[in-house]
Amino acid sequence: MSYNIPITIKGLIYLKYEWKKSEKNFYGAREKPKLIIVPSQQFIAIDGIGNPNNADFSNKVSALYSLAYSIKMIFKSKMKNETEDKITDFTVFPLEGIWRGQKEETLDKSKLIYTIMIKQADFITEELFNEALETVKKKKPSHLYDEISFKRIEDGKSIQILHIGSYDNEHHSFEKMDLLRDELKLTRLKDSHREIYLNNKNRTAEEKLKTILRYSVK
Repeated sequence: MSYNIPITIKGLIYLKYEWKKSEKNFYGAREKPKLIIVPSQQFIAIDGIGNPNNADFSNKVSALYSLAYSIKMIFKSKMKNETEDKITDFTVFPLEGIWRGQKEETLDKSKLIYTIMIKQADFITEELFNEALETVKKKKPSHLYDEISFKRIEDGKSIQILHIGSYDNEHHSFEKMDLLRDELKLTRLKDSHREIYLNNKNRTAEEKLKTILRYSVK
């Protein structure tokens, strides 16, 4: 079954790709931990070190979103004259982060090592990424664009959960994940974990923040 949303323009039917509906297995996590298999996915990504509350982090987030929306607009422009039943638009994916090197319950935020990224659907090519990159450099200059890469990441077998509330309380959700891991007799694969931010922390009350937490297991 397709979860793409049909859009009618001049009598022809086009499709808009909606990640919330098309990829429920990855973005529809619940507050109960679950074992899933995450295939190879492609992202635009930028690395960093330090406290995510600092300006350097927010500047990198802004650069990522500027590029993500540039990719979206160029894709729409290229697809506007396609025949019907083609995907001609999509919803930009949420911000994600890979966090390394710290135990969740004893975070020293100044020493965090991270990669923040925005997923790209499989129909987005590296050529389109390069074109959008050159476009956004001219329209909204920033030295940070040179740090953004187009890469593939595969989590494989993973445990994930929906955490609701402050980022500082994530250790409670990790405890639930660890219980399932032990119950299934699995081992955590890396000291890093993935976070997927389903709402904007600047526009959402802290107690209503929704974050998917995920780590790989074997």
